[in-house]
Amino acid sequence: MKIELRGVSGCHPSAQAGATPALHGISLQIAAGEQVAVIGPSGAGKTTLLHLMACALKPSAGSLWLDGENPWSLSRHQLQQLRGMLFLAPQVPPLPPRQRVVTAVLAGRLPHEGLWTSLRSLFYPIDMARAERALAGFDASDKLFDRVDRLSGGERQRVGLARALVSQASLLLVDEPLSALDPTRSVNAIDTLTRAARERDATLVATLHHVEMALAHFPRTIGLREGVVAFDLPSASVTPQHLQALYAQHLDELTGPGGAPVESLAPVPAPVVMHCR
Repeated sequence: MKIELRGVSGCHPSAQAGATPALHGISLQIAAGEQVAVIGPSGAGKTTLLHLMACALKPSAGSLWLDGENPWSLSRHQLQQLRGMLFLAPQVPPLPPRQRVVTAVLAGRLPHEGLWTSLRSLFYPIDMARAERALAGFDASDKLFDRVDRLSGGERQRVGLARALVSQASLLLVDEPLSALDPTRSVNAIDTLTRAARERDATLVATLHHVEMALAHFPRTIGLREGVVAFDLPSASVTPQHLQALYAQHLDELTGPGGAPVESLAPVPAPVVMHCR
């Protein structure tokens, strides 16, 4: 799905009426099937950007276009159909606490199922194998029949990502998918997400605090600061200078307490492989 924002402004989803917009006049184009990381310090507007793209939030100024259509000019039924092709995975998945994991994962397919099938699946999950495969991609298949309220924060996050995998969405919008994961599972989660999006030619936009993961796994990186685009570059072109300017006064978010120097976060050129005969 192609995304275009034309001078879009918008307030954070939890902002009160009359609040200062979190985004100011954003203009972006993202091609169908593209994979883009969005980075920036806390309060930069990353979550607001995803909610605007997901049609969960109406722009206060400017316009959003998805595959050449302005969602907010559509009828209610047409907008509902369009939302069925979008999947927004928030940082904290809204999973019913007493629900089984298998049911929570398969809920990602609800927009594409009839009422009877949806109701039946609540009592007897129809496609358990699909849910198990999705969970296996995030090393969580052993949680298939666990109750959601017995999961750790990291396990809940992986269940939310598995839900994205079973959806039929052509636009995947993922908000801070690694915030509760350890380094090994973080790499696995990003690899699984990017591979799944590539295999079905879905557009993937992910906000990340893990800058090194954004630069290493996404071809394009957008830097947001104070509600505006600070840079929009191929990830290989993002320099330590770009990062220092983006995270000025917030360098602790970039490197962490006692973290590595900013210079170490810049992309490393791929090694030259020699083939001998």
